[in-house]
Amino acid sequence: MKDHRENKSMKRGLYLMPGMAASPKIFEFIDLSASFKVIYLSWITPEPEESIESYAVRMCERVAHQEPILLGVSFGGVLVQEMAKHIKCHKVVIVSSVKSNKEFPFSMTFSKKTNAHKLLPTQWIKNLESLALFVFGTSVERKVDLYQKYLSERNPDYLKWAVHTLVNWKQEVFDSEIIHIQGDKDTIFPFKNIIKTRHLHTLQNGTHAMILAKSQWFNSELPKILSQ
Repeated sequence: MKDHRENKSMKRGLYLMPGMAASPKIFEFIDLSASFKVIYLSWITPEPEESIESYAVRMCERVAHQEPILLGVSFGGVLVQEMAKHIKCHKVVIVSSVKSNKEFPFSMTFSKKTNAHKLLPTQWIKNLESLALFVFGTSVERKVDLYQKYLSERNPDYLKWAVHTLVNWKQEVFDSEIIHIQGDKDTIFPFKNIIKTRHLHTLQNGTHAMILAKSQWFNSELPKILSQ
């Protein structure tokens, strides 16, 4: 009986996955420790030409809790959906992300058809301002110094893999129970392209970097959403 009570009182594991090129520091203003056992995930080095399916399996090895909650931002949102295909999850949450490649903006669809993303010069990776705009969108145009510490994954091989993997993501049909939190001012994944579901939560004036800018909302509202 004692063990049963202790198990019931254990907090559920909440795993936070940052977006492309970003470190877990993007969650520094998010505090959900009162409700969950929070674990921060980081990007690992992809194998040459590794599929996202294989990469997701390797990331699942870092999940120690049964039926965890997985939360991913942007490309991290794509990854946690792939991870959820290999482990049983209590809930999957995506922020500033997409549930299906049908939600991609025209630029990404065009890039897939033409392989234009493969023509990106490696030099843009070394330019912090260009990388910040690519990762966070136009909302950070004059805040590059502020976001410099969040862009820790700048290895060219990783970035080329990430861009190619995102553009070529094959998922069209998605889990209808996915919790999707999207800003209506997102310039990377425009809100007009987002498929509306009963689990979609819209943040007014939310940009692609709203995990930072709207942290108060996440701290107050996310526990409520996850308890439903």
